[in-house]
Amino acid sequence: MDMKLDQDLLSIQEVRDKLRNASAAQKTLAEFSQENIDRIVKNICDAAVSEAERLARMAVEETGFGNVKDKITKNLFAARQVYEAIKDVKTVGVIAEDVDRKVWEIAEPVGVVAGILPSTNPTSTVIFKALIAVKARNAIVFSPHPSALNCCLEAVRVVQEAAVAAGAPNDIIQCLEHPTLAATQELMTHKLTDMLLATGGPGMVKAAYSSGKPAYGVGPGNVPVFVHKSADVAQAARQIVQSKSFDYGTICASEQAVVVEEGVKRLFLQELKKNGAQLLTAQEKERVAKVILNNRSLNVEIVGKPPQTLGKLSGITISENTRILVGEEVEVGKNIPFSIEKLSPILALYTVKDRREGSDLCLKLLEAGGLGHTVGIHAQDDEVIREFALKKPAGRIVVNSGTTFGGIGATTGILPSMTLGCGTYGNNITTDNIGPRHLLNIKRVAFGVREMANEDERKAISSGTPEETVEASANLNLEINEAEITKIILKVISQLNK
Repeated sequence: MDMKLDQDLLSIQEVRDKLRNASAAQKTLAEFSQENIDRIVKNICDAAVSEAERLARMAVEETGFGNVKDKITKNLFAARQVYEAIKDVKTVGVIAEDVDRKVWEIAEPVGVVAGILPSTNPTSTVIFKALIAVKARNAIVFSPHPSALNCCLEAVRVVQEAAVAAGAPNDIIQCLEHPTLAATQELMTHKLTDMLLATGGPGMVKAAYSSGKPAYGVGPGNVPVFVHKSADVAQAARQIVQSKSFDYGTICASEQAVVVEEGVKRLFLQELKKNGAQLLTAQEKERVAKVILNNRSLNVEIVGKPPQTLGKLSGITISENTRILVGEEVEVGKNIPFSIEKLSPILALYTVKDRREGSDLCLKLLEAGGLGHTVGIHAQDDEVIREFALKKPAGRIVVNSGTTFGGIGATTGILPSMTLGCGTYGNNITTDNIGPRHLLNIKRVAFGVREMANEDERKAISSGTPEETVEASANLNLEINEAEITKIILKVISQLNK
């Protein structure tokens, strides 16, 4: 007689089976040399590049988010640019040696990583997390969002087969085929799971941090961008439109509000229009505002949709060449639709008198839902940039670049990554762009370089004359560090002044 298993029970058993296999595979991978690991990582990169377009099409068709052209770019970024950034990173054996302090650093993998996947960037996140996990000699088990299951399964198949072809164990990269909330919970809390890489909504990230496991999570990216009067206004407008329209706004680092100084506002608006922005009338803005929120939460129907679809949902006419919608706003708050993270090509526009008002307003926008993530500034005055950056609770302050690309490290010098930490500002453990070093246990081998003085010797050193202090230290064969030398010099000066 056929028995239909309960879906939750089936999914939980699948998690346990995959974790058991992953743990065994990881123990084998942990013994691989750096050369073998690097060969596997290169093969994963090459396979992801060759399948970037097909995986992009699958992601758009299944989720309805974004567009194929930009999804291809995302996949290629996650493969090529991430690979180029990590390919020379040492992750096996002694990875650093401080000759002067006589300290060695030795890398050990963390073990089995649970990779939580979002629906907005599914295939690119698979590629990225697989690369950094294997580079650090870890196994990874993915839990896909149910609405992106098929494209995630295919992306995992591509990278897994590439890894095995280069010599990796069969079960080093796996994906749940029956994703449920129960399965994800089991994956995050199971004893064989060593670390979590969580990308998803606030609820999922909070669950990851509550799992009892070490976790790298993310936070919402309600990104404000300040356009100072010293900015190259034409460049700023072009970069902001390009960044905000990319994949229809599905990257969390994309601009959500632009704050412009009134002295350059007219020119800035002209440049926005040149680059494909449609400036909404007051009536049009109100109609769009009504579709942004759904019961005080972001309306999923607008996420990753083109401006023309947003126009249909709002009942307004949007031209075919429009790339983003811009609405002027004056209020800030979680109940103000234009001032929240919209994950779509909808941009709020605020006008300020000067840089102090602009800086304060950007801070308010971050506090409304984007603490710790990303903020941008367009300016040519280094003093303005420095002052702005020092006061912002954000892990990434992107200067003169679109924040979508600058935040992930595509157009800036920070580590290319698809997982962006928000630090304690956003209830995360780090503000870093996550990479393979975050998935390592680093041991320190520390040689003795000095003797520890006993109580009498310490008193003699601290209470004697400067000459006696130096002599006592020499007699004890103690290494005097810079702080100790400074202390002695100050003591000598003090006595001379007397």
